[in-house]
Parts: sequence; C-alpha cells; structure tokens
Amino acid sequence: MTRKTTFSMEFRREAASLVLDKNHTYKEACDATGVNENVLYRWVAQLRAERSGIMPPGMAVTADQQRIQELEERIRCLEMERDILKKAAALLITDDFKSLPRGSGPTSLLPPLPKQHK
Repeated sequence: MTRKTTFSMEFRREAASLVLDKNHTYKEACDATGVNENVLYRWVAQLRAERSGIMPPGMAVTADQQRIQELEERIRCLEMERDILKKAAALLITDDFKSLPRGSGPTSLLPPLPKQHK
C-alpha cells in the first residue's frame, strides 16, 4: 500500500521553478526532487497559470495568490458576520416596537421638548 505524501507549498514552488526558471527538464527535476513526473507537470502548470494571473481552484502556490486567497476568505467571513448582525439588529428593533404600549410610537422614546415662553 502506498502512502500519500504531502509537500509544502514552498517545495512545490521550488520544484516547479526548476523547470520554469532554471531550464531543467522534467526528468531532471523529478530525479532531483523525488517527485512523480505527473505531479510535477501539474505543479508547473499551476505555477505558470498563477504567474499569468489565473487563480487556481485549489491552494495557491505563489505567495501573492496565497495572500489573495486568505483575504478573500477573510472577506467572506466578515460579510457573513455583517449579515448576521443586520438580521439581529432587525429582530431587536421589531421586538422593541412590539413591546411598546399601544398608541405609542418611536416618538414616545424621545425626551419632551422644552416649553417656550412668550
């Protein structure tokens, strides 16, 4: 039974850059890194795509794309929190108005106006 090996993003980037930047062949890069050639083909294709500005479907290889993915995830979380707070505020407002005595409205919550002298 073979065990699936996971490689860090830095290792993937370095292995792919052997082919793209240092002009090694796939075979040479595979021998140097101990990675299967099919895997290296995928890493090279992903790095090439990221460098051209295409966002990968999975985890990014380049630092810039990784940062973009982190920020997009943070935006999703913040938007979800905002939506929850909007709904909670709406519920609190409707509950406050329901608890007011009949005939009183939002203006009853305001302080009385000062009397004017003539």
